[in-house]
Order: sequence, then C-alpha cells, then structure tokens
Amino acid sequence: YAESEQNQSIQYRSFSERPKHMDPAVSYSSNEYELIGQIYEPPLQYHYLDRPYRLIPLTAAKMPETRYLDGQGKIINGSGNSNDIAFTEYEIELQKGILYQPHPALAQDQNDYRYHNLQADELEHMTQLSDFSETGTRELVAEDYVYQIKRMVHPNIHSPIAELMKQYIVGLDEFAKQVATVDLQTFRALPISGVQVLDRYRYRIRIRGKYPQFKFWLAMPFFAPMPWEADVFYNQSGLTDNNISLDWYPIGTGPYMLEENNPNRRMVMARNPNFHDEYYPSTGEPEDADNGLLADAGKKLPFIDKAIFILEKENIPYWNKFLQGYYDMSGIASDSFDQAVQFSGDGLVELTPSMLKKQIKLQTAVTASISYIGFNMLDAVVGGTGQDARLLRRAISIAIDYEEYISIFTNGRGVAAQGILPPGIYGYELGEAGINTYLYDWVNGHAKRKSIDAAVSLMEQAGYAKGIDPRTGEPLILYLDTPASGPDSRARLNWYRKQFNKLGIQLVIRGTDYNRFQQKMRSGNAQIFMWGWNADYPDPENFFFLLYGPNGKVKNSGENAVNYQSPEFDRLFEQMRNMDNGPERLLLIQQLQQIIRQDAPWIFGYYPKAFSLYHHWFHNLKPNLMANNKLKYTRIDIEQRQIARQQWNQPVLWPLALVVILLILIVLQVLRVQRQRSRETIK
Repeated sequence: YAESEQNQSIQYRSFSERPKHMDPAVSYSSNEYELIGQIYEPPLQYHYLDRPYRLIPLTAAKMPETRYLDGQGKIINGSGNSNDIAFTEYEIELQKGILYQPHPALAQDQNDYRYHNLQADELEHMTQLSDFSETGTRELVAEDYVYQIKRMVHPNIHSPIAELMKQYIVGLDEFAKQVATVDLQTFRALPISGVQVLDRYRYRIRIRGKYPQFKFWLAMPFFAPMPWEADVFYNQSGLTDNNISLDWYPIGTGPYMLEENNPNRRMVMARNPNFHDEYYPSTGEPEDADNGLLADAGKKLPFIDKAIFILEKENIPYWNKFLQGYYDMSGIASDSFDQAVQFSGDGLVELTPSMLKKQIKLQTAVTASISYIGFNMLDAVVGGTGQDARLLRRAISIAIDYEEYISIFTNGRGVAAQGILPPGIYGYELGEAGINTYLYDWVNGHAKRKSIDAAVSLMEQAGYAKGIDPRTGEPLILYLDTPASGPDSRARLNWYRKQFNKLGIQLVIRGTDYNRFQQKMRSGNAQIFMWGWNADYPDPENFFFLLYGPNGKVKNSGENAVNYQSPEFDRLFEQMRNMDNGPERLLLIQQLQQIIRQDAPWIFGYYPKAFSLYHHWFHNLKPNLMANNKLKYTRIDIEQRQIARQQWNQPVLWPLALVVILLILIVLQVLRVQRQRSRETIK
C-alpha cells in the first residue's frame, strides 16, 4: 500500500470475481450488491442493528403511506378484507436537499448539459469516466424514482424482476408495450397509469390487490433513483464503444461513489462529498451496547473515507495478508479453518490461541438461505404425489445425513434444515415444535435424525425392498444432475453415492456444463439435483413461493424448480402470502410446512452458517443478512491498525545474517584453496 494511505480511514477488502452489472435495474448478485448498495439509495432501508429486521426510511422523509382501494377506486378504511382490496397505493415523500454524487452526466455549461452531445473529436481520448474534467450535481426528485421503474421494462435493459413487477404495478405491462421503439425523450415523457409523480418530492405507486411484501422491494436497488440525464449521457455511441456505461460507472446519492473501476486489479469506493445527513442508530438489541455497537450512536455517517477492493484469486495469499493486517476482515476457507477455529468439548465454536493472540474476533450468523436437493416432481419414479413415490423421497431424505455432510464439507458451518424457512424468517420455530417429525425424533431436548432402519422400512413400504426396483428386478438406479466439477465436487458427489447406497440405490452422477444443466431444468429432464435459495426479503412468502404450483419452472419458467403441484398447498399459500404477521398467518405457515414435510419434494438440506473474522481495529460490524448498504456504519481505528501492522511485519534478519556468514565461509574456503594451490605450484 502507498505510504500516503497509512493515515487515511480506508477499509481494505478483496474480491475474486468481477461484478458484471452496476445498473440497479439489472444487477441481482451479491457481489454486485456489495458495491452498488453503497452507491444507490432506494427510499427504504433495513435498520442496521434491530432484530427482527425492520424497515426504516432512507431517502424517504417517513415510511410510505399505504391505502387500500376497492374496484371502484374508493378508499377502504383500516387493513380491510383481502377479498375486498382491488388495489394498494404507496405514497412516498422524499427528504429535501439530497444531492447526487459529482458526475459528468450532470455537468452543465450555460444552462445546458456539457457532455450530452459529444462530438467525435471530444470522444477520441475519453477512455474512462475520470477523463471528463467537469462534473455536476443536482437534487434528488420524485421523477428519478419513477424513471427507474420505467427503466425496468425498457427492452434494452432486461431487468430480472420486470415480469414480476408487471403482475403487480398497475399499467407497467401496458407501458412496456408502448416503449418498444421510442426514443429516450419520449420514453421519459410517457406515463405509467399506476405510477405518478405528485410533486417534486412525492410519488405514488399503485399495485394490484394486497401485497405487503412490496415494501421490501422498496429497500432493494431495483427501486433506487436514476436521473434521466444518466441514460442520455451513457447512450451516446462513442461512450458505449469505449465501455463507458452505467454497467461500469454507476451514479447515485449514497455515501460512496466508484472512484476507480479496474476489475483486473482493484476497485475503489470513495466518500461522496455530496452525501446527505445520516446518523448512526441510537437503538438496537439489548446486547448491542455491551458489544460496543452503540458507541457511535448519533454520529454522522459514513465513518470510512474509502473502501479498496483488491482482486485476490487464491485463498492462501489472501489469508496470509489478512493475518499480516493488510485486510481488515476475512472469511474462512476450508484449508484455513483449523488454523482459525476450534470446537470446544460442548460443541461451541472458539478461536484458536494464535487468533486470540492477534485479538482477532469471530462473528457467526445463520444465513437467510437454504441449500437443498430437489426431486423433479414430473419424473415417473421420484415425482408425483402417489404414496410410493412420497415414501421413497422420505426414505432418501432420512438416509442423506446432513449432520455428517456439514461436519465433513462445511467445517460445521451450517444447521440441518427442518423445513423450508431458515432462522430469522417469520414462522421459523425452535425446539420440538419446529422439527420435521417425518425425518427426526425429539430426544433429550435435541432433534435426532431417524435411523437408517426407519428409512429401510419406508423403502419396503414403497415397494423397493433392499433397494430393488420391482419393474426390473435390479437395484434401483437414480440420476443426480449437476454442473459441479473439480476435486472438491468429486468428493462431495462420492459422499452422496454412499448415502443412496445405504438403501441399495445406485446413484448415477450426470455432470454437465451450467448452460446444459439450466436447459435440463427448464425442460424438466433432471431427475434429482442440488439447488439453493437466498432470501430477497425477510418474509416466509419469499421461500414458500418456491413450491407454489403456478411458479413451476417447466410450465411457467418460475422458481419452483421441482415443479411441485399441490392444490391444498397452493390454496393455503394464496391465503398466507398477503397476510400481515400474526397468529392467523402463523397457523397457515405451520400447515404449509407440514404439507411439504409430508410430500417431501425437497430434501431440506441445511441453512449455511457464515463465519467472519475481523481485526480489533474494525468496529461496528454486525451481521445483517438483508441490508446491502452496511459499509457506511463501519469504522476503522487507523492508529491501532498501523501499530499492529508494524508489530506483525518486522523484518526477519536472521536469514540475511545466515547468508552473510555462509558467504564469508565460502570466501574463506576459496582463499584457503587458492593458498594451497599456490604452495603446490611453488614446490
């Protein structure tokens, strides 16, 4: 690192893969959100410290006003009956005085935009955004949020949530059909019937029916503002030819801006000099004060001047640099796990003495995600809702020992799943009430996986005694489709073979490239497969919809990858999905869990557990599995970091001294040999 950086408040992190998209209408990947979440600001955000997760205003002046309307557009008082609600309206009022980061798209010259009509000679030397000498800014207004909603359905943008939002936002589908061939000026002027700019700081979104989860989308980058000037600027052919685009150089109102984008080396986030007033939270969970997470309560954000992300393709060099203090935080790769973490006699996770000596701290959190094995419910053997197929799926679910898998392949970083909902999602239940009784027994206060004998018994009931397929008289053969490859994957796949072999089932691995695998999933030609899901927002609807019949992947290209279809499940899901949290909704969630535990379209697998290490100079770090804009809350004590780096990286001089001694001995030996030869010559 440059000496000039030593006294700056800089956070040092790494990345291993170049972010593909920086356009918030398109981006839908965690490595992209790690960057754009600090740049773009949707109207809402998650409270950094509170749990359960709670939405609060970000650029909004207050939480959106919500109104329910009947079919004639009349307001329904109260929360209303879902059957009577034809529309829901969200009215959002913005804070005044919020400015965009300095950007050439907003630079003006005599009341006209300086760089909106660039000529060929001006473009000749423009190879990166910093080549533009002038920048400008302007105030955030309601139209910017409405313009971004329009961009979701622009034919050249391909937003991954466009089709979903067409189902909900009134008039969005009709708008999409109108804008297929219009220019940008017309595109900006065309209205969406369900999205209106009310005045400079207020806008309204009307959606069909009652969909309480829509407020969670208002905290995602998809609904961040976009100034129309950015599209005009970036759509100039000379800039796109030089790869100067919104996918490479974002523009936002957030605490940071992308100062340097060199994905072959490093990416630099610098403090936005125009960032509006925002302050560190003053409340949190009861233990947050004891953990030092409220020491900065009420202080202005952000604390860090820069975040430098450095390309690291290999785990070992990255890990060594973290131990030397050159990275402020780190995950734990499998080959470094034993060096960092150990398990106590009662199974608790502890840092090793070498980590404690450096005052390194450990943070763990069960992620809001699930890793599972899916059965294609369209398959003639493992699919369908017949009793024999259901018993076969349950037997396999018992036989695959995910407790062992977690121990062997994830270093204990996971929790065996009892159902579809991970911890932290409303409806997840602890203790005996939350176990999957088809696969587990409650023994001495803990869930214990049923014995393999129970699985063998289910196989016999299903007509597959000793794993023999009655149709052929031979061992039952099942097929696992996967794009996985490499030595680590081979070890895991061999482990799966052994699990199926407990039941006498021969598992055949059908490996393929990812594109071919995706095609198999879309056409329904995969029999058994491994899959996973990360929550978009903290609501059970975001998990149960993965098994909702109309979301079937083969029929409707949805996220129901197993093509599960249950009229009872679908009926209860439709009741549950738009309800507010409460006893009535919880009862429906329990019923939904019971149906899919009984039918077993998934082997529920496990909820991954994230382990993070960070140095003692890194403050205000708390796992928040929903927020994308966490960088602004963290703080670096640069003096402590500099002291530690100096202590941990003292030059080791004894090898040099050893080399000097060896050289002296060699020289003396050479001189001795020369003298000996001289004597012999004289004689």
